Amino acid sequence: MPSSIRQPSLGILMACLLAACAAGPEFHRPAAPGGGDSYTPAPLPAQTAAAPGPAGQAQRFVPGQDIPAQWWSLFQSTALDRLVRDALARSPGLASAQAALRQADENYRALSGSLLTPEVGAQLGVTREKTSRLEGAGGVLNLYNASVNVSYALDVFGGNKRQLEGLQALVDYRQYQLEAVYLALMGNLVTTAIRDASLRGQLQATGEILDAQQKQLDVIEQQFRFGAIPRATVLLQRNTVAQTRASVPPLEKALALTRHQLSVYAGRLPSEPGLPEFDLASLHLPQDLPVSLPSALVRQRPDIRASEALLQQASAQIGVATAAMYPQITLTGNVGALATSFPALLHGSSSVWGVAAGLAQPLFNGGALRARRRAAIAAYEGAAADYRATVLGAFQNVADSLRALEADAAALQQQAEVEALASESLALSTQQFKLGAISYLSLLDAQRTYQQARVGLVQAQAARHADSAALFQALGGGWWNRPALPAVSTATSLPLAAGTD
Repeated sequence: MPSSIRQPSLGILMACLLAACAAGPEFHRPAAPGGGDSYTPAPLPAQTAAAPGPAGQAQRFVPGQDIPAQWWSLFQSTALDRLVRDALARSPGLASAQAALRQADENYRALSGSLLTPEVGAQLGVTREKTSRLEGAGGVLNLYNASVNVSYALDVFGGNKRQLEGLQALVDYRQYQLEAVYLALMGNLVTTAIRDASLRGQLQATGEILDAQQKQLDVIEQQFRFGAIPRATVLLQRNTVAQTRASVPPLEKALALTRHQLSVYAGRLPSEPGLPEFDLASLHLPQDLPVSLPSALVRQRPDIRASEALLQQASAQIGVATAAMYPQITLTGNVGALATSFPALLHGSSSVWGVAAGLAQPLFNGGALRARRRAAIAAYEGAAADYRATVLGAFQNVADSLRALEADAAALQQQAEVEALASESLALSTQQFKLGAISYLSLLDAQRTYQQARVGLVQAQAARHADSAALFQALGGGWWNRPALPAVSTATSLPLAAGTD
């Protein structure tokens, strides 16, 4: 073969050895979805409607505004801030996510150490053996040997590089999973605290209504004793009081279960004291609501980033499966000493050494390697579909929260008007009943209407707080503006065995 042809071929081979060309596709981050600058088909108003009373302020949508890391502080509740601090220090969910991240990081370190550096080992041994007389002077002798062995697998086709890429993607996945757990914990804490406040408000409203109904029952029973009204009126009022009283235990049960859930979110046992209480009057409704640009949402949502990391890991596995179809080249070497006595190992004449190179090429395996590569491609396609589904779900979360906020404001405005009219109607009906202008059934109807309106007003106020928190959560919660999370202490730990690192 002419040297002009042979030399370029050798150069190409050496270039591949040095560059360690990586088999499989190069991963490219998916582009942000289109759709313009809006999350909803119709544009959002500049601000929501306003209503009188607590939680009735108009909220302004601010496109492009960044989200603070401690977004829950916008509710201006010291009890909520204290609850969040407790949860960050004690949450088992955060502790588990942090441990999973450390595990993935150490697995990456372990494999990178074995793939990127030569494997070096030392050996010291003694052998006692009897040789055959046919080989010469037969007899029993001792052989002492000491050696250092070096082995290195050349990553010619980038299989090792792709393995490391996949493991790094899993580290990234665990990192974003940790952020997702953190975001979910903060969102659950805030919304559960708001539910706590809502149930307390409903209990308070029901209790005030029950007191008023009981006072009215006392008056009616006195009128009945004087023969001014029939017994049927007394029975109707007693039934009304009983129905209102019957609505209290379900609210108390819901409040107790909410408190238990709040304790668990904070890393406490339900029986532990010190859990703060909440009421709607102590919660400030955030006035300015940030609305991230749709193109930025894919970088802000930790669930999207985690899905992207899995997509990259699946891409790297295609490269690993592809590289397995090509030759594997291994270089080995050893240097040491071999002698019949231990002191003789130190003499230069006892030195031995050896070098070797090996090449392994799969020839026939029943199509297993090609099938594994096709399986890796199918896994990548599945991960791509999962990523798309995650993005769609995230955009739906934001769109739902924005429309909910707009609807909540309008609902509170209407509910405040309903409550005001119901209160005025009840006062008028009560006066008319005392004068005998209306029947007791008309008064009873006014009482029920006011009771429903009062409880509905509390629920509408709580909905504005809860959906404000849901928007911050849907937009990613500002985790990128937060320093690294401190390690969460765990109550249970296993002692390491003696001699471990």
